[in-house]
Amino acid sequence: MGAFVISKRYNDEYKFVFTSRKGKIVFTSLSYELKFECENDIEKFKLEIESAKFLKFKSSSGKFFFKLMIAEIHFATSRKYTTALRLQKGIDEIVKYGSSAEILDFSTNDFIFID
Repeated sequence: MGAFVISKRYNDEYKFVFTSRKGKIVFTSLSYELKFECENDIEKFKLEIESAKFLKFKSSSGKFFFKLMIAEIHFATSRKYTTALRLQKGIDEIVKYGSSAEILDFSTNDFIFID
């Protein structure tokens, strides 16, 4: 099962990523000024996953990626994939596990493993 992981960017804004069952990042959200906005959008995504649209693109370097759209609004951008088949597998993983994925919050920047 995948997971949504909330963290902070270097500019102190919040973001989340959806990770696959194997721990690879599938997509990264846009930036959020407040953490509750980030959490609200994750919940919104879980509820509206059936209406999500995946716009597929190919970069100038030949890599494949998608933009995730919800209600015609850009929601997130995927990582780059080497083949169209891997891209489709990433999309399939989101559709299959996105609505039941857990939320992990690593935005406090506390060290988990202290010396």
